[in-house]
Amino acid sequence: MMNEHNHDHQHQHDHTDHDDPEAMEMKHFQKVLLAFLYYRSHSLNYNHRRRRDFLALPEHHKRLVPEQLEKIDLMDTKIEANTRLFRDIVKHSNIFSSNDVAQLCDPGKGRDIPVKPSDMDKVRSTLKQFFRDWSSEGKQERDTIYLPVIEQLHAAFATVPVENRGDVRVLVPGAGLGRLAYDIAAQGYSCQGNEFTYFMLLASNFILNNVAEKEQYETYPFIHSFSNLPSAASQLTPVRIPDIVPGNLPAGTDFSMVAGDFLEVYGTPESQGTWDCVVTCFFIDTAHNIIEYMELIHGLLKPGGTWINIGPLLYHFEDIPGEASVELSLDQVKRVAKDLGFEFQNESTLDTTYTSNPESMLTYLYRSAFWTAKCKK
Repeated sequence: MMNEHNHDHQHQHDHTDHDDPEAMEMKHFQKVLLAFLYYRSHSLNYNHRRRRDFLALPEHHKRLVPEQLEKIDLMDTKIEANTRLFRDIVKHSNIFSSNDVAQLCDPGKGRDIPVKPSDMDKVRSTLKQFFRDWSSEGKQERDTIYLPVIEQLHAAFATVPVENRGDVRVLVPGAGLGRLAYDIAAQGYSCQGNEFTYFMLLASNFILNNVAEKEQYETYPFIHSFSNLPSAASQLTPVRIPDIVPGNLPAGTDFSMVAGDFLEVYGTPESQGTWDCVVTCFFIDTAHNIIEYMELIHGLLKPGGTWINIGPLLYHFEDIPGEASVELSLDQVKRVAKDLGFEFQNESTLDTTYTSNPESMLTYLYRSAFWTAKCKK
């Protein structure tokens, strides 16, 4: 089992595909849609393996846990509940393309487009991201991370009247399903989230723009692992999303989500020196070259602007063959940040989890670095 700080920051395209960039982009988009659509059959097949394994037990063993087969059968109904969410995400995905979704999901020429296990992992990870960002059950984990960030944001702009917070421009790269960016906007700041991966983009677009009522969807984010369960019931507890319906932001605030690679979208001359604050939450370790990220963050900020960071250093490309990766220790990251022109004001360590099942017997705890730094030009 891998630790779960996973933003799915792999390349959008296959390196082996020599098509033009637009065709490659469409192929990847199609692959993500297919992963959501194949969730049901893939998960039911996997669950059926558990059923077969149980039925193969000696009779006297089966009699000792007669409820196990009933639980496995019940799991099928929970997979169906999750499927309803994923199908609706796909249904609303045409915001990213003028093509019809059904056409995108047609492999064409009789060819089958396989859904890799790694893609199904990302679909299951998206479920857990919904739990983290858009459920009342995920609030405790969110509050541990998001509240200190927002408190530092208030402190950094304490001289700005509440009614003028819309003049403060905040950027949140690696925004995932958009809850932190939304919560910042809900405080009155103008906030833009940026996300690279289609799994997150499709899901965030759906939850932010297409959900009509509170707790509209019943989900089961932790049904795919039978390990470390204190009880059968702990795995079958429904998690309803969203805990709030996004909307009704304060007047004067501007909230948006922008798709694309952080370095490509914001590494332009017109973006330089235009942001009052950059908030990086479980993000900087998704870089191939973390120095490049910090350099861009410094460039994006206005003189005296604020960088708020929270998260570990779980370098995403460290063990991926063929991918460049520069891994610095925390003291090196801070030293480089100072050399680039950041002046640290607050530094601390916060114990945090990430999409963690609160009832599991196993929890990964990150000793997350948390700091606020001012940009000197």
